[in-house]
Amino acid sequence: MITPVHSGTGPSLPVAVARNLATAAGPVPPTRGSDRWLLRRLPWVDVTAGRYRANGRPGERAGAGRVAFYDTLGEVEAVPASLREVALFRGCTDSDLLATVAGCLVPEEFAPGDVIVSAGRPAEALFLIAQGKVAKIGAGRYGNRTNLDILADGDHFGSEPVTDPRGNWEYTMKALTPVTTLTLTRTDLQRLAKLSRPLREQVERLRHESTCDSCDDEPSTREYELSATQAVLRVPARAYDLYRQTGRWLRLTVETLRERQEHELLNNPRFGLLHNAAQNQRVHTRSGPPAPDDLDELLARRHDTEFFLAHPRAIAAFGRECSARGIAPATLEVDGKPFPAWRGLPLLPCDKIPVSWQGTSSILAMRTGERNRGVVGLRRRRIPDEIEPGVSARLSGAGERSYLVVAYYSVAVLAPDALGVLENVEIAHGNG
Repeated sequence: MITPVHSGTGPSLPVAVARNLATAAGPVPPTRGSDRWLLRRLPWVDVTAGRYRANGRPGERAGAGRVAFYDTLGEVEAVPASLREVALFRGCTDSDLLATVAGCLVPEEFAPGDVIVSAGRPAEALFLIAQGKVAKIGAGRYGNRTNLDILADGDHFGSEPVTDPRGNWEYTMKALTPVTTLTLTRTDLQRLAKLSRPLREQVERLRHESTCDSCDDEPSTREYELSATQAVLRVPARAYDLYRQTGRWLRLTVETLRERQEHELLNNPRFGLLHNAAQNQRVHTRSGPPAPDDLDELLARRHDTEFFLAHPRAIAAFGRECSARGIAPATLEVDGKPFPAWRGLPLLPCDKIPVSWQGTSSILAMRTGERNRGVVGLRRRRIPDEIEPGVSARLSGAGERSYLVVAYYSVAVLAPDALGVLENVEIAHGNG
């Protein structure tokens, strides 16, 4: 099945423009598109049947583990269906129960530096992080303090200890920024368990089993269907008969489709890379801006990383952090162009990576190729009326010459550790 993800009408070819293209001497006019480094660095697999089957080993569900929230007039509420991402409610099919659970959640506010829970204290609640950044702190082998992890928006903690009446916190959670949490107390959990047999059984299971919040409950085989982006180029009969500049205008139309294609490969909710990184491959910055320590943490999650992909403003923010620490990033040449590099890997720019209104973005790190069980681009070769790999153009309609230009593509992550994302990267230039 070919699923259209974007459909639009491309520009028509004005007669005056066609005349200028035909009579003016000079090089081929440049386009306003970007370098599209993601499309250039991905290895492309020919998908002959319109879909690609990735036979992977059992692992973590891509993109799982995050709870979603509503923010209505300053009041934060959990989206009931997203509570299934918490181990306590995984597999729950009772929508009414999930709505009841969401209604029992109590909001709490914490200032930077506040201790949310302390190691050794009784674990009496499940915490959902609606907004903010929290440090997970443990004790090292010799009693020293150890930073175990950074949690942020959508993360949660306390699923297992809250089910045990004698359970204590094994770690300390400390707010790094202003934090809003939604909590479910053990008392409310016990009351809900009396109303729902499946929930009661799940609570008992968590009490007696070692469970991971992000364990796999999906088949290890996933099929990727090719998606399509299309545009229509209309050429007036006079422009075609007198000047014959259709080829150049088709090239400009294809460039527009390629820009959209790269955007979809990153942002499409179904197959885009930003939505398909495994939960344990998502890393939060320690202090906000992207620092060398953050990129090192991102690299430590996988082997054979080939490159970073970041918004140009995120790359600039990384440069500022390096300068503040007295570090000079190396420079690496890729296809004849110099780029800043870290640990021997280039930071390639991509303006399709979104920047939020709060001034935050993401940095991707990836391994590519089928043999390496990495990230691969998908497209169909040798399609009818093909003008570029994976792109066709055919006449459609009557009267004016109308060309339907279609690009077929998708992207597959063949192993959970093939793709990592550094999230909540602050790129705004502070006042010092």
